[in-house]
Amino acid sequence: MKDLPPAPRLKNVLGPSFILLGLALGSGELILWPYLAANYGLGLIWGAALGITFQFLLNLEIMRYSLVWGESIFVGFRRLSRFWPLWFIVSTFIPWSLPGFSSATSQIFSYFFNWGPRQETFLSIALLILTGLILTIGKTLYRTMEWIQRTIILLGLPLILLLVILLTNSRDWLELAAGLIGRGYSINSQGLKEWWWLFPAGVSWASFLGAFAYSGAGGNLNLAQSYYVKEKGLGMGRYSSKISSLFQRKKEKVLLEGETFPLTKENKEKFQHWWRLIKTEHALVFWLLGFLTIVLLAVLARSLLWGQADAQGLNFIFQEKTVIAKNLGASGGILFLLIAALMLYSTQLGVLESSARIIAENILLLSWRPGIKVQASRAFYFALWGQIVLGIIILAAGLQEPRFLLTLAAILNAVAMTILFPLVAWLNRQRLAPELQPSPGGQIFFFLAFLFFLIFSGLTFSKYFF
Repeated sequence: MKDLPPAPRLKNVLGPSFILLGLALGSGELILWPYLAANYGLGLIWGAALGITFQFLLNLEIMRYSLVWGESIFVGFRRLSRFWPLWFIVSTFIPWSLPGFSSATSQIFSYFFNWGPRQETFLSIALLILTGLILTIGKTLYRTMEWIQRTIILLGLPLILLLVILLTNSRDWLELAAGLIGRGYSINSQGLKEWWWLFPAGVSWASFLGAFAYSGAGGNLNLAQSYYVKEKGLGMGRYSSKISSLFQRKKEKVLLEGETFPLTKENKEKFQHWWRLIKTEHALVFWLLGFLTIVLLAVLARSLLWGQADAQGLNFIFQEKTVIAKNLGASGGILFLLIAALMLYSTQLGVLESSARIIAENILLLSWRPGIKVQASRAFYFALWGQIVLGIIILAAGLQEPRFLLTLAAILNAVAMTILFPLVAWLNRQRLAPELQPSPGGQIFFFLAFLFFLIFSGLTFSKYFF
């Protein structure tokens, strides 16, 4: 045991949530929720608010564990059972090896330069390789990811806000306000409004569940937040090691397990200070900026394309670009596409980084024994480039329709996330002292989130697979 370090100011803990938010930009925020808004209006936006709130609660409990123990949450799961590392390898590898984000990025550039399918495939492969090089060359993995994701978010969000200010009107925002409580409307064949609550007629359950699951990072990638807490040096993570570049000469073996603190009065007061900082940082960055991005892109899609969105791939994004260009000139449409491409590529970076971390550590945990040091950096880069090679094989085989790949991955991740709620709650109950556990009110909200994911995942699977 070691004493808990004193908590710094808020500005010094900003960072981990930018990485997690970057995992969501190219899926729920840019593609799935705007597509639903363009086809059914803003009456479904309550799902985005609820989805990102549930993930916010889940992430807080994930961070709580790493704040106390200074180790990733996967080490905690391994302490519960030898089964869990195998589950996380499979449930991370299958949905996150689909190269939907690099495929979507290359589709945007192919549209811009009028390239054919062959050039589009080559660009998708080149983007995967570039992702691997960026993650391999940086001095430390965490610093590389924090800088990239923070830069893209802080550049992209103001530009999206500018487009929304110029191209939307008060009617769109009134519809958004009604959508937050589940009230929406459709236009019938006579041109009259038909009002509905929660779900419009004809909405795809799979599309809604996919968007709901991607109101944030989605699936097992939420668990990667424990890495970012640890490597940022928050709480007991101050004493843990970081994954360094593959090309650094000094590659030390590290312990996977962390250390905790004695429950003295001083340490408990420090923990409460840390906990307030962590909640504030995650609320400001992940919840507020994440929901704001969903809202802005959904309102923009609703205003420009309501009832006209093409269901094929990313065509509705290209339709948005055309309408923007008509209103603001060609440069406005080009700017929108560049923002979209940056968001998609930043998500590809984040997805490969997080999923490779998860797969690598859980492979090591299969034969883990406390006190034994492992070569964590080598395992990470092996998993990373293994996923890249698999992605290249998938693309070369012609499986590269982005929205289909993203929706399929989102459904699989919704099922994985359903399991996470009770599992994380069980771990914290077993491994944390009663004084450090969530309040009864927090546990009730956590249980409600689990029920919601369980019901919607069950309904979707029963409708489409049975």
